Amino acid sequence: MRPVIAILLLAMALMAAVMVASPAHAQGGGGGAAEERKKEESSAKAEENVKFLRAQNAPKIPPASLPLDPENIWDLDLSTGGRVRIQLRPDVAPNHVARIKELTRQGFYNGLKFHRVIEGFMAQGGDPKGDGTGGSTLPDLKQEFNLLPHLRGSVSMARAQSEDSANSQFFILFLPRMQLDKKYTVFGRVIEGIQYVDAIPLGEPPANPAVIVQASIESDGKPVPAVLAPPPPPTVAVPTAADLNAPIGKKPAPEKKK
Repeated sequence: MRPVIAILLLAMALMAAVMVASPAHAQGGGGGAAEERKKEESSAKAEENVKFLRAQNAPKIPPASLPLDPENIWDLDLSTGGRVRIQLRPDVAPNHVARIKELTRQGFYNGLKFHRVIEGFMAQGGDPKGDGTGGSTLPDLKQEFNLLPHLRGSVSMARAQSEDSANSQFFILFLPRMQLDKKYTVFGRVIEGIQYVDAIPLGEPPANPAVIVQASIESDGKPVPAVLAPPPPPTVAVPTAADLNAPIGKKPAPEKKK
């Protein structure tokens, strides 16, 4: 039985019990006020019970974020210039997070392109075929729709028409898309490096698609690839104390032409 129906039936039963338990007032008697008070108290208690049951059955809204844990930080080093850090949410999508970690540690995502990038919407990647039809050799996942909203930077699992068809493809939102809530499984959100997501070239597919140079779980300690690491500062000769204290030499006088 659905929780809402159960609550309504219980409320009706409690109200009926209150009515049955309240005898008719005797004409001219002094007990009418006392009986009325009892009926009001019973009715108030019934309402409290209904509110309590509703609260117990209400869905629990997950926190917007959790304390950062390197085991649940997904690092994507993009060809657009840097590292994107994504906080994974095993508290609401444990199987999807486990899949991301497994494929990442296999090196599955390394070298894959963002094959579908729509302005003002999202960037989709994770397909080894690069056309939206591919996935890993692992079985598809059952949906884990949850109460995390689709906000800017949210990372959600792509799927086909079936709710239970997510496999390896994912998308990162440029802007909020609340109409996707509870239709796609949100499993994380960008916490750093969103500018590298914004720089992903547009297109379906893009003419020059962005590439995941390296995907890693932060607890594994993989550094940013050398091709993306910022160049070291230029080497400048620092004068020593002796150089600074040395007398300034005189320039030789120019020779006169004969």
